[in-house]
Amino acid sequence: MIPKTITSPDAPQNPGPCSPALKVGDFIFISGQVPLDATNQLVKSSITDQTLQVLHNLVALLAEMNLELRHIVKTTLYLTNKEYLDEVNQIYATYFSQPYPSRSIVMVNELQYGADIMLDATAVDTLSYEQLFRKNDDDDGPVVDCEDCVDGSCNDC
Repeated sequence: MIPKTITSPDAPQNPGPCSPALKVGDFIFISGQVPLDATNQLVKSSITDQTLQVLHNLVALLAEMNLELRHIVKTTLYLTNKEYLDEVNQIYATYFSQPYPSRSIVMVNELQYGADIMLDATAVDTLSYEQLFRKNDDDDGPVVDCEDCVDGSCNDC
């Protein structure tokens, strides 16, 4: 597998020797996103605005691969103040839905650029599998191309 760098014109470009996101096979590793806008300017007004910018950056990077936040399986959230957690969680819950990605939370003294939040993520590109097992409009079972499968519920496909 050859790693592929993923960038987006709608997300900041990482200064230094790292990729904003790296796709290896079906796995996507998204570098820690701080609240920089697409012009690399820090959004520093409030933790709400910073959180929204970080999530916007994640969405933009995923969109470059036709993926969505639902493809994220793991995040690590870094905060400079534990008092921000409730507000961040309220926003986070509006972007992610059940089943939520697994998440670690790390409290730190300082983040790059003076940001108060950073979020990195791991995603899995399941689009090819979703196409293979797309839902049939007539029932809840998957549509499959397996000759041995009559109703789409066999385990051999």
